[in-house]
Amino acid sequence: MTVTIVLLLLVVFLVIGLPVALAMSVAGAAGLYLLGGSGFLVGILRTSPLSTANSYEIITIPMFILMAEFVILSGVARDLFRAATIWVGRLRGGVAMATALAGAGFGAISGSSTAAAATLASTSLPAMIEQGYDPKLAGGVVAISGTLAMLIPPSIALILYGIIADIPIGELLIGGIIPGIIVTLAIILTVAVLVRIEPAAAPAGRAYTMREKFASLTRVGPMLVLFLSVTGVIYSGIATPTEASGLGAFVAMLLAMWERKLTLRTFFEALRSTAQTSSMILLIILGAHIFGYFFTLSRVTNDLTAWVGGLDAPPMAIMVVILLGYIVLGFFMDQIAILILTVPVMLPLVTQLGFDPVWFGVIIVVTAEVGMVTPPMGMNVFVVARYTRRPLGELFRGVMPHVWAHLIVIALMTIFPALILWLPSTM
Repeated sequence: MTVTIVLLLLVVFLVIGLPVALAMSVAGAAGLYLLGGSGFLVGILRTSPLSTANSYEIITIPMFILMAEFVILSGVARDLFRAATIWVGRLRGGVAMATALAGAGFGAISGSSTAAAATLASTSLPAMIEQGYDPKLAGGVVAISGTLAMLIPPSIALILYGIIADIPIGELLIGGIIPGIIVTLAIILTVAVLVRIEPAAAPAGRAYTMREKFASLTRVGPMLVLFLSVTGVIYSGIATPTEASGLGAFVAMLLAMWERKLTLRTFFEALRSTAQTSSMILLIILGAHIFGYFFTLSRVTNDLTAWVGGLDAPPMAIMVVILLGYIVLGFFMDQIAILILTVPVMLPLVTQLGFDPVWFGVIIVVTAEVGMVTPPMGMNVFVVARYTRRPLGELFRGVMPHVWAHLIVIALMTIFPALILWLPSTM
């Protein structure tokens, strides 16, 4: 009965628009009070903030966010888009395909999905509209390409999952590389199919000489240096993800200085934005810890695991139901909140069914990408609409073909776990 009351309280708080961190904290505190009284609750509230912040791995979050701020400041994303356009822009729909490539490149040097969507919305979408692209096609590919930053390392979502699940963050980040490439190819193939069905939706672009193509790669060099500074040193074992995040932030700062975009004012703006975002994430983690204490003490996880263990159903069928549940949750909730609320409950169940926790982490981040572009939440669609002043309905219709392509990719990764697990196994 207590669990039901607390869950209903949490749902009410989320529905009325209370911040996720506060909703989980208040609901969890209410549950702890019902379980053990005020003394019990005060004891947990005294220790939770320190135990939340006193984690070495949490340093990766502000460092990677700061790296993203410096990358946005340097203007590298625009260079990535121009280079991709030069290489594939002559194809019908080539600029839209270049947007997917730029999204993947930006994701490799930034862990923020909304930052990627905002940057692509301000660079590639105006270029596509100017060249005569159907706004629905253009807006859809920008919104879905921004989600690649959630998957391709350094991914804040995968780092959070690693912290919550207490598994190696390095393996998670490397595990996101091949799925990131597959999702990028799925976006490109979806664009190719759409323009084949409706050629008027995208014009053929101009051709470029090989000299122009190779000249464009000189602007991609800084991105490769930054990518190797982070993912390369993690994969090779030279540095831990925490050390790599500090190195990445430093190299990104040097890149902004090299581009002469770093001034005292922009430097402090980057620090302020990093502090605001990091504080928000830490507060969410704190709320999740308080709520997690309630779940642990009320034995919800143990009871759920025992119940599922007694079901007469194959593990894969249960996993399909779990993934469908994550997709449905993504329609209504923030993806970080979904991870923090569900992973402590679902991970013991998933490992009992015989699935790898690294595989599970990557696959639920891919399902979270679907939630980033589907109504009514669809955070990336809202970001693109704000930057471009395009109607929300138009953007949601434009992104739906990519949602179906994502579901096919999720099915492939579920059937073939080696697509995720092979590369981490070679570390």
